Amino acid sequence: MTNNTNLLEIRNIDKSFGGVQALSDIDFFLEQGSITGLIGPNGAGKTTLFNLITGLFPADKGEIRFGGRPINNFRVNELVRLGIARTFQNVELFESMTVLENILVGLHTRTRCGIIESIFRFPYIRREEQQARERAIELLEFVGLQDYADRTSTDLPFGWQRLLELARAMASKPRLLLLDEPAAGLNMSETGRLEELIRKVRDQGVTILLVEHDMNLTMSISEKIVVLDQGRKIAEGPPREVQTDEAVMAAYLGKAKS
Repeated sequence: MTNNTNLLEIRNIDKSFGGVQALSDIDFFLEQGSITGLIGPNGAGKTTLFNLITGLFPADKGEIRFGGRPINNFRVNELVRLGIARTFQNVELFESMTVLENILVGLHTRTRCGIIESIFRFPYIRREEQQARERAIELLEFVGLQDYADRTSTDLPFGWQRLLELARAMASKPRLLLLDEPAAGLNMSETGRLEELIRKVRDQGVTILLVEHDMNLTMSISEKIVVLDQGRKIAEGPPREVQTDEAVMAAYLGKAKS
């Protein structure tokens, strides 16, 4: 039964590749406005699940519901328009573009401009472009990169590129944001700044699903933790509860069961 407070529902999802079972009977939900951590050892199926939610691959079995509607057969662009956005393990920026232009690309999904409109430069197109530019600058201010708008994205330090990717994901006005190892490669100071920004994103009403190997960050920021191991869900609950779960300690932390 669908709960009106659940933004995303994962129902009995299976996925295999070439006979290898990547996910098996995965079932959990995300409440509207929550931060959920998705953890597990390498190869547990975390990124595969992200790819199913964002439409890169179809599920073999089960159902994914977003806002109460099934989205299994939606294309990536359709899901972005519905309000699902993500970042990637490896920073995926347009290297030849400026910082500002990278944000404007993210805003394109929310504009009406097509080829014909671009050619004839109708007045509403000029207004829309100005509004997009203003919104892009707001997003850069949000992550603290407003002074680097005209710099090429690859000129930024790695940690700042992570912040730019977060700002670009926010440009599509997501209701659900999937963050795939956003703290990878960041130092302690940068990670603290990232944690603050993630909380601010949540405070704007965005639901967040977080995959992150930095357990201090994950346990500090998440209200619920879902644990995968070898494609199966082995635990789900509040951080304190999950940290002391014997199956989690055995599979994820490498400790033997007592």
